[in-house]
Formats: sequence, C-alpha cells, structure tokens
Amino acid sequence: MVNYHLVTFIFFSVVELVYGSSRNLPILAFDEGYSHLFGDDNVMILKDGKSAHISLDERTGAGFVSQDLYLHGFFSASIKLPADYTAGVVVAFYMSNVDMFEKNHDEIDFEFLGNIRGKDWRIQTNIYGNGSTSVGREERYGLWFDPSEDFHHYSILWTENFIIFYVDNVPIREIKRTEAMGGDFPSKPMSLYATIWDGSGWATNGGKYKVNYKYAPYIAKFSDFVLHGCAVDPIELSSKCDTAPKTASIPTGITPDQRRKMEKFRKKQMQYSYCYDKTRYKVPPPECVIDPKEAERLRAFDPVTFGGSRHHHGKQHRRSRSRAEGDISFL
Repeated sequence: MVNYHLVTFIFFSVVELVYGSSRNLPILAFDEGYSHLFGDDNVMILKDGKSAHISLDERTGAGFVSQDLYLHGFFSASIKLPADYTAGVVVAFYMSNVDMFEKNHDEIDFEFLGNIRGKDWRIQTNIYGNGSTSVGREERYGLWFDPSEDFHHYSILWTENFIIFYVDNVPIREIKRTEAMGGDFPSKPMSLYATIWDGSGWATNGGKYKVNYKYAPYIAKFSDFVLHGCAVDPIELSSKCDTAPKTASIPTGITPDQRRKMEKFRKKQMQYSYCYDKTRYKVPPPECVIDPKEAERLRAFDPVTFGGSRHHHGKQHRRSRSRAEGDISFL
C-alpha cells in the first residue's frame, strides 16, 4: 500500500531541492529585458512587473521578445501552461535570429505541444544553424509533472561548444558542437522569444486534433525571467562584453549527478528522437551517436517510425504515470 503522505513529502522535498538553486538567479523585471512582440491586449504584464501572461483566442496569439541580442549565455523562465483541452496549442520559449538572417537563421527551441483532455502536454526541443531547416533535430518528451498545475523552470545554456536544455534544473538534452555538424550549430547572435499560437496543422497527433476555441482564451503564464548573456550590438553585431558576468547560480555544464538524472529522464520520458527516425532519415545525420538500448526503447514505443516497418504489430500499451507518486525516481 502506498503511503501517499510520505510520497507527497518526498515529492515536495525533491522539488524544494530542485527549485532551490534557481532562487539566486539574476531575475529581471519584464520591462528590464523584454518588449511586446505581437498580440495587442493578449500580452498582459502583471502589476508586480515581474510576470507576464500571453494568450491565444479566435483573434490572435501573442508573444514577447528580448530587447537585446545575445551571443551565448543562460536563459530561463518559469512557465505555467494552459489546462484542460489544449490540442493544437503551441507555447514556445526559444532563441532565434530569423528577423536578421532570413535565409540562414539560427534557432534553439523549447516547444510545448498541447493535447486533448486527459492527455499530457509534451515538450519538444530543436535547433537550427545557418538556415539548416531541412534537417530537423527534434526530440520529444513527456514530463514527470503536470505543467499546467504550477510554474516550472525551463532553461537554455548556450556556449560556443554545446547547448543544454534544462527542466527544473534537470538537464534533459545536451547538444555538442561537432565537426560533422559543420555550420548547423547555432553560432550567430539571437534574441529570446516567448509565443503562443495555433498549431492545429501539426502539433497534436500530426494535426488530427485542432484548437477548439470553445475553451479559449488559452493563457500561458511566465515569470522569473533570466537573460544572463553577452549582449550584442544589433548594427555592428559586436559583443558589448568579453564574457557574461560570473554568477555562482548560473550553470556552466552538467555535473555528474545531473548527468545521471539526465540519463534516467531520457530513459523514462523520451518519446521521439530524430536520430532514430527511419522514416525520415535512411541514414542518421552525421552527428548522431546511436545507442542500441535507446533505439530499442523507441522502437517498442513506435515501431513504424523507429523500426522502419510499414505496419504496427499490435496495439502499443504505453506506461501510465501516477500523479500521486509524481514519477520522480530519476531525481
């Protein structure tokens, strides 16, 4: 018999530890780092000046953008996603320079993909470098919590040699710059964006389920803004500083304990990786390092995409998560 009081205590103790390291981050007020991008009144700055809501309705989505361009750094926000029926809704927290480099832009993406009632949000990460949009490098995951119930921290660490995506201080993906990637690794100054929009054509089951505006407005809530990087002059594209100021709470890489957590997260929660997508790439892109165990897990999850077979062999029974237990065993 599960002792739910004990489970709850352990869960919140772990969350306390995970969140504790974020409390000393250099938090900015919204107006210190961001500006309205689109959506008129669908962007709302709260009275405390430190939080913002962006919403999607029948008229428009919404978004905001950093006031500066950055070349490398640590970028973070706490986000609470819309609840209930969210199929077709996309919330994005990402870096891009497409406005300046239309044909050879760079991008580093967190995308949150809504779902039908009773199904979980999914999180997707991706990068582009030098306009390499023909080679998608997506990975998709479940989460060990309901991201619509409370705020959680989502962070990007971008350096000259690697990119790390974090959720609540747990690294979920590391992309190392390799010679094989050539110019596909993001290397030009970028702005940070947050947007919410209608992705009915692809976001949920390949477009099977659309946004239902009966449930609008869909509101994504943001706070705890961190823009810790080296700002770049938008005209000369030269850096205004040699390095970003050092802060003890800013990560510089992955610790051994974090790497253990990342490996367990990926084992439990990863649902898609471009490296193993045999319907898309007959030969994996050159930077991919194939892990046979990872390949087998994904093949069991989706034999058509990851096994190269033409038909599913029986119905796949996916493991369900217990919200009471929180599925925090990897933390």
